[in-house]
Amino acid sequence: MNTLFDKIWDKHVVQVVEGGPTQLYIDRLYCHEVTSPQAFAGLRTRGLKCFRPDHIVCMPDHNTPTHDQDKPIADPVSKHQVDTLAANCKEFGLTHYAMMSKDNGIIHVVGPEKGLSLPGMTIVCGDSHTSTHGAMGAVAFGIGTSEVEMVMASECILQQKPKSMRININGKLGKGVSAKDVALYLMSQLTTSGATGYFVEYAGDVVRSMSMEGRLTLCNLSIEMGARGGFVAPDETTFAYIKGREHAPKGEAWDRAVAYWKTLQSGPDAVFDKELTFDAADIEPRITYGTNPGMGIGITECIPTLDSIDEAGRASFVKSLAYMGFEPGEQLLGHAIDYVFLGACTNGRIEDFRAFASIVKGRKKAEGVVAWLVPGSWAVDQQIREEGLDKVLEAAGFAIRQPGCSACLAMNDDKIPAGKYSVSTSNRNFEGRQGPGARTILASPYVAAAAAVTGKITDPREFM
Repeated sequence: MNTLFDKIWDKHVVQVVEGGPTQLYIDRLYCHEVTSPQAFAGLRTRGLKCFRPDHIVCMPDHNTPTHDQDKPIADPVSKHQVDTLAANCKEFGLTHYAMMSKDNGIIHVVGPEKGLSLPGMTIVCGDSHTSTHGAMGAVAFGIGTSEVEMVMASECILQQKPKSMRININGKLGKGVSAKDVALYLMSQLTTSGATGYFVEYAGDVVRSMSMEGRLTLCNLSIEMGARGGFVAPDETTFAYIKGREHAPKGEAWDRAVAYWKTLQSGPDAVFDKELTFDAADIEPRITYGTNPGMGIGITECIPTLDSIDEAGRASFVKSLAYMGFEPGEQLLGHAIDYVFLGACTNGRIEDFRAFASIVKGRKKAEGVVAWLVPGSWAVDQQIREEGLDKVLEAAGFAIRQPGCSACLAMNDDKIPAGKYSVSTSNRNFEGRQGPGARTILASPYVAAAAAVTGKITDPREFM
């Protein structure tokens, strides 16, 4: 019996090159300003148009400032990137969600919330975190710039078929444990290369009970385990989330779509190349201590000691701790922090702002902490205000910024200064990821909120 991955993949095969890759049809291409200019230039050089322009959606997000978006972008490189995308979209007749338009935001937040990402689709973007859209029950993965050009020109891509893995998380999550903690836990167990060559299907009690926001966070981080992508089989939670959204099917088309989506399940006797099972009881709120997302611990645990690290990995472990200013065996609870970042395609959705607000309500931002709270889209920003979360946050001393990738990566104004500690809800903690010399501690919105009101790494369960 085929896995769900097989079902979606096989339905999109155009041809298989003997001894080579598969030519795969792509339903949706997302483009942002950073990885698309060379693709457009390639089309121009070859005198080609986009084969199916209505299947392509573009928006700036990486380079966009998160303040004063109504004014010209001050940074010349960022301005050039954003302006170039707008010009290319106009020339090639593509949908462009421009900065300051109600449709703009982070591409991986906007796609699902507009109903552009749907179950059974193949979805690509020149961005590794395209795996986010797998939460919709789609096969979604990041591609390179030359492949972006390939999809623009033909709506197809050449790909080797990945192996299949199923990860089951069973039981019930404890207090203060979110989808982000589940993902950080899986990364610590599998390491950042443990799922290399695989497409991961997430299953089990925990995944089934997750909201769509939670599933989007979980799938977003698949790439950080080395996976090609990750996804969740669509169910009633998926259908309820999609129904009524701008680009979702309507009327009879909706009924037909749901009937098809209900067939998108791995069979009871589906065989995976690898299958792993974890217990929710083993997962507590988590933080990272190193310079890759797999270097993580439960918030009450200590950094591993040197003798517990495999000999082959000791040099990089020591180098990583030196960069972070931590010691082997150290406990990080109570460690002072400087910055807090809530946002990114990992945790910039309404549920993340609700979680953050639930901790800071009735409290005050710690003196000396700089906090950047960045919605993933203007739609999220609107929902924050409709629910009155903005008032809760402002009363606690926080300001809400304008949508964008922000401090997830050092491509815009929101950079963490060298040597400063940032508790971040984003997806990567590499050296310099949030700014040259910045020290990033990945965490959930609950943990970020607890740090923001105490000025130090704090177990959010103390406030729940």
